[in-house]
Amino acid sequence: MVRKLRLITGLILFTYIILHFTNHMAGLWSLAAMDVTRDVLHAPWFTPVGAAVLYGAMFIHAALAFYAIYLRRRLNLPFEEWSQLVLGLAIPLLLIGHVLGTRGAFQLFGANVDYVYVLAALWHVDPLNGIRQVIVLLAAWGHGCLGIYHWLHLKPWYHRWQPYFFAIAILMPTLSLAGFLQGSKAVVALASDPAWFANFQIRAKWPSVENYQQLVEISNYFTAGFVAMLAAAFLGRYVRAGIERWRGIVRLTYDDGYTIQFPPGRSILEASRTSSVPHASVCGGRGRCSTCRVRITKGFENLPPASDTEQKVLDRVNAGIQVRLACQTRPTGGDVEIIRLLPTTAKPEDGFPRPEYLQGQEREIAILFADIRSFTKLSEKKLPYDVVFLLNRYFDAMGSAVSACGGHLDKFIGDGVMALFGIEDGPEAGSRAALAAAREMGSRIAELNRALANDLEEPLRIGIGIHCGPAIVGSMGFGETVSVTAVGDSVNTASRLETQTKEYGAELVVSETTVQQSGLDLSAFETDSVDIRGRTEPMVVHVVRAARDLPEQTLPRKNGR
Repeated sequence: MVRKLRLITGLILFTYIILHFTNHMAGLWSLAAMDVTRDVLHAPWFTPVGAAVLYGAMFIHAALAFYAIYLRRRLNLPFEEWSQLVLGLAIPLLLIGHVLGTRGAFQLFGANVDYVYVLAALWHVDPLNGIRQVIVLLAAWGHGCLGIYHWLHLKPWYHRWQPYFFAIAILMPTLSLAGFLQGSKAVVALASDPAWFANFQIRAKWPSVENYQQLVEISNYFTAGFVAMLAAAFLGRYVRAGIERWRGIVRLTYDDGYTIQFPPGRSILEASRTSSVPHASVCGGRGRCSTCRVRITKGFENLPPASDTEQKVLDRVNAGIQVRLACQTRPTGGDVEIIRLLPTTAKPEDGFPRPEYLQGQEREIAILFADIRSFTKLSEKKLPYDVVFLLNRYFDAMGSAVSACGGHLDKFIGDGVMALFGIEDGPEAGSRAALAAAREMGSRIAELNRALANDLEEPLRIGIGIHCGPAIVGSMGFGETVSVTAVGDSVNTASRLETQTKEYGAELVVSETTVQQSGLDLSAFETDSVDIRGRTEPMVVHVVRAARDLPEQTLPRKNGR
């Protein structure tokens, strides 16, 4: 609820800022255009309801900022979070005088506040206030943009729209300040005539010296109140920390054996950062991205139940029963042991909804291995540039064949290819797709040989092995090299069937299990029984001399799997 309220009030204030900036742009035309635009864009804010919404959002947003400061267990924040915090706290301090000098002067003393009035007060009477206003405009825009970024950058579509958002973030304040300064220049030129300025003060009902002093006193009271509330928020943190230390200690042990201690009430993520323990968190601990999630291996009873908000995020990423968000989990005491599930290099997309198998599941899938025959001998006669060119053409052809048949391209190993089929569709569909991919590979290698006939002393020959069976499927790796892959005996079997193609002088060796799962009739091809290293019994296989001779199939086209 607090997060939603902060977002709603922030969007209200950011909308006001956008309208204000748009209003300033009219200064590129004339002062009259600024006033006309102001009457249109700001009309809703001058109604009783609009004023209540605007100032209500302002006070609620500030109060939530104090509350957020009070809740923080640490102040060693990343630069981005410090920037947003400092900019947000600077805005009221810089803005109080401006609000009282405009809205306050209008409400208390009946001043006729228009753009000439405001710009004359800022740049002719006290230029320091003009500089302060430029700073507050940039601070408000920067604070708002950071808030919008934290809100949207975890959305799957954000990456596509990011260049446009960036362009708006640069152009809006640039054009606004240009209009603001152009209008100010025109007002300063007018106000340089003492007679004109004296008459203008009468027409605008310019506040007297006594009125101005009253506004200054009111401004000082508001400033002192704001500073007092800010000090109370920081002081409250230390009072709460003392109470928590009095209540007891939590001992948190990580997957690498490192142990830290901290008082109850602090979240696991806060404890990690306070102790300088690397821990992923793309959203900065706001409970949005799920990249900080951990598996609890001991001490689950020492944790409070997941809130509805936390559970919603966990359900989104199909987290297991023992998985919790580190930023939302606050141990109540005792021993807790965890495993961090994502590396510190995690990106926003790691928090998007993902299939359950990415966390590790045993599934029956079809595995395909393909390799170029005698590639070492072939590469010895070519320059490095030619070898790279040839491999890239080969990988493009083989990768396109796998993708066209709905397979998942696992990896390239030297001059070999590993692909998985049926991760989501099951072994029957996977086996059919794997055989279709083998047929496509045979056709594409023939096309590649025709295209490179003048560059090759002899045509490229490939060997393909396919087997369908149980394997452990999941997202595996380290750092930037994490990918979906499979391990297990079935993977080893497929690799060894690919090696068998050398013995038969054939393009494809496929296990009988795969053929049965696919439902295809391969009786026209040679059948044999072979010994596979690591298996106790011989395996029945089908030997296909040319993979493009396999029966043609019609498969649904899919992206990746």
